[in-house]
Amino acid sequence: MALHCGKTCRQYLLHLAHDSVDFRLPELKALLALRGRQCDPSEAFREKSPFWRLCGLLEEDVRSVMSRTVCGKSAFELWGHGRTAAELKSSLLEYPIEKMTPFLQEESTYKINVYTFNKTLLFKDRIEKIDALGFLPFKGKVSLKDPDHIFCLLEDYGLDPNDIPEEPFHIYFGRWVADGQRELIRSHSVKKRHFIGNTSMDAGLSFIMANHAKVKAHDLVYDPFVGTGSLLVACSHFGAYVCGTDIDYNTIHGVGKASRKNQKWRGPDENIRANLRQYGTESFYVDVMVSDASKPVWRKGALFDAIITDPPYGIRESTRRTVYLPFLHSHVPVSMAYHLSDIFADLLNFAAHHLVMGGRLVYWLPIYRPEYCEEMVPLHPCLSVISNCEQTLSSHTSRRLITMEKIKEPEKSDVLAHLADSRFSPYQGHNSFREKYFSGITKKNGKGSERTATTESDGF
Repeated sequence: MALHCGKTCRQYLLHLAHDSVDFRLPELKALLALRGRQCDPSEAFREKSPFWRLCGLLEEDVRSVMSRTVCGKSAFELWGHGRTAAELKSSLLEYPIEKMTPFLQEESTYKINVYTFNKTLLFKDRIEKIDALGFLPFKGKVSLKDPDHIFCLLEDYGLDPNDIPEEPFHIYFGRWVADGQRELIRSHSVKKRHFIGNTSMDAGLSFIMANHAKVKAHDLVYDPFVGTGSLLVACSHFGAYVCGTDIDYNTIHGVGKASRKNQKWRGPDENIRANLRQYGTESFYVDVMVSDASKPVWRKGALFDAIITDPPYGIRESTRRTVYLPFLHSHVPVSMAYHLSDIFADLLNFAAHHLVMGGRLVYWLPIYRPEYCEEMVPLHPCLSVISNCEQTLSSHTSRRLITMEKIKEPEKSDVLAHLADSRFSPYQGHNSFREKYFSGITKKNGKGSERTATTESDGF
């Protein structure tokens, strides 16, 4: 991918992790937007590739992106590239020497790494490839332990592990600039977290959601289905103040049966605040409270910079709301079903009224894949869809991460828009997701016999 720039523009190479592939481009766009930068894919851009070329950026922009991304592994200042070793050499010889010189000084130390995607090279082959770069004017000494500068030769052998070519499809060489934040996936793993539940969000996806929402320091972020607070943990890591609500009293107060194996009851200090304390971000904890998302308790007006949430889908956690029935002559609320179509309609309406202008709503939408079409994604006149990324869960189910941005304040005419334009009407098909999830799909195999697809475990 590329930004519009001249031929003399400094280029950078982004090496991406090959998981959460659908989430990588929206994350990059969101992180560049935080720097006031835009990126538009070039004609040669391949979204599935693990290597993206960027231009039109400052090194500070690249470092800023890498300080947050969990989809990117490393970034390099690109000195040359080509489809063959000869093309790479020609490209490197054309690179302006004045841009190389500051990193090739006699008093500096360096090392060269070799990275291959989709192929493992023998040690002797790696050494041969490094020796082939002898034409570069390195003057300093090699230091493998603590070099001043790190360079990398990267080879792309394609995406098919069953058809690995002898020679790479493309070769890159450049100066290492920064690594991404993949370490956060390990350090914030729910396996090591103090307080977890049945549907605690995966650490990697939590940080991706925070990045898609453009969460930044001093923002106020809200999760209306907060659960055990995984999304609050991710947002607080980036310096945002966090708060949330949930209808489940036991989860909010950290009491009742534990979700952890070999533990029957939750301990006295198992709660959301303790999770933030575990990662040193307790100072960003505003509070959480028991509340029904269908009956928002917040005052009118724009309050939140971002709303990030994972609503219940009725699989592992029930979808329910509370109502008062006057004919029962009781002040005790009754729990009733909260249909998915109503959950999403209420969520978008809440976001339209309580997000600041330009604030983002990021949420998960469960999908029955054989019936999916873009018309199923809930819309609102005040919100614009920024991205729609799929995470496949089974042969017939997935969930899509929807990112929306507030583009205007609500008006009285928006109520009529829901009636006049079918695009803004709740999609009732979401209400049968639970039944479709458990039913599976009957398919025809190649021999004409039928088979039933089984459901898989997920975070619902």
